[in-house]
Amino acid sequence: MSSLTKQAIKQSFWELLEQRPLAQITVKDIVERCGINRNSFYYHFQDIPALIEEIVVEEADRIISQYPSIDSVEICINACLDFAKENRRAILHIYNSVNRAMYEQYLWQVCESVVSAYVGTVLGPGQIAPEDRTLIQRYYKCLCFGIATEWIGTGMREDISAPVHRLCELKKGAMEQMIRRSRETV
Repeated sequence: MSSLTKQAIKQSFWELLEQRPLAQITVKDIVERCGINRNSFYYHFQDIPALIEEIVVEEADRIISQYPSIDSVEICINACLDFAKENRRAILHIYNSVNRAMYEQYLWQVCESVVSAYVGTVLGPGQIAPEDRTLIQRYYKCLCFGIATEWIGTGMREDISAPVHRLCELKKGAMEQMIRRSRETV
């Protein structure tokens, strides 16, 4: 029963977040929506930021688990954008709140994981120097994070799919060049 209550709290909160800004959501709103008392809320969560953190961590883990191997930059970037696309209003409400840093932290975690899967798939073990591998991974992580945060920061108004696809077309062969240059300098 406790697990069901916890899920009901998360679901009620997320539904409210789709409807209104985070600053306008109270614990009272959440418990009324799911038909429980305040003590039940506080049994599961310390406060609303703790509730947000748990939801974002679960979603980040879910996204990461969907991409054990990634063989293109486009899939990598889209993996970082998927959750935001699916939950546009809620993400904007979190992003435009005092909890932005928490959301960015978990977006960074998603970017790091999917980029790690991408670099691992493309490079395999031992193809280039470890310091070059780290630099390449950092570059793609920053690229994914930058595209995602810039798009979210502009209110997710444009359909990001076409620009991401075009960027990936323009970058074709970049990874292969980095690998080649890394091997030449070893």
